[in-house]
Amino acid sequence: MSYAYMSQNRFLAVPHSQTDTPFAVAGVPYDGAVTNRPGARFGPDAIRRASQMLCDGTHPYFDVSPFEHLTDVGDLMLPNTSIDGMRAALSEQTGDLIARHHMCWLGGDHSITLGLLRAYYQHYQKPLAVLHFDAHCDTWDTHYDEPSGHGTWVYEAIKEGLVDPECFVQIGIRSAGVREAREYVRDQGGAIFTARDMRGLETLGALDDVLKQVRARLSAKGLPLYLTVDIDHLDPAFAPGTGTPEPAGMSVNQTYTLLEQTADLPWVGMDCVEVAPAYDHAELTSNAAAGIVWTYLSGQVAKHIKAQ
Repeated sequence: MSYAYMSQNRFLAVPHSQTDTPFAVAGVPYDGAVTNRPGARFGPDAIRRASQMLCDGTHPYFDVSPFEHLTDVGDLMLPNTSIDGMRAALSEQTGDLIARHHMCWLGGDHSITLGLLRAYYQHYQKPLAVLHFDAHCDTWDTHYDEPSGHGTWVYEAIKEGLVDPECFVQIGIRSAGVREAREYVRDQGGAIFTARDMRGLETLGALDDVLKQVRARLSAKGLPLYLTVDIDHLDPAFAPGTGTPEPAGMSVNQTYTLLEQTADLPWVGMDCVEVAPAYDHAELTSNAAAGIVWTYLSGQVAKHIKAQ
């Protein structure tokens, strides 16, 4: 395999010797498709460092720790100048990992998600259901006159049949964009909960209706379910360290609640992307990202333990 262990920095500081585990983390340090501020290639390292503040990793809601069930395989080895080269290298390294582990991928910019969805489609031989947290719709049909980038992956995934559009849910969308792009997922049969829709819905009770709709949509066809979290779905007050920050976003509380209350769904993997530590303040963004990945992992580990 052409991925490489890092010398010290690992998610939750899990030991190098811990490899035969049901869950794994891998970094995908590519940011060659960003359209504003670069630096997401350094996101995996920052998220890992932030995760080490979580001590033994015991989650207060799920009351489990991913630590003994997790390995960190390091960063995938990728070129950082060619999106086609990156995706070719990605495809060579992901299949074995997906077959062996329930994976959490640390980005990197959001263009990596298309390559990951291609790998999951190849593994399951069926389209995926997707929950997509983002400030941006990522449904453009070109990327500043280039055919593909971090703002086109949703459009491409739907066009390629990698995902079932009726089982595709976007949460947090609020950036500028023409109607055709903003409403593309809804026009294909999916669902969108904009950041405006989410305003003021901070408590579990307030989020109940959103949760019911999200759960029904994602589980409607029994498809394998994938989570992709662009850290810029959070308001810049919670996540300033990203390439394309958008005001009036979601809170970390909202995201935690949505992940906690959907942990029982048939998740098969996730990514967390667009953390750019050069623009972070007091490690707010990397801490939020580490907490989101940890919460997702804890929910899946709790389900794994219960099933044993």
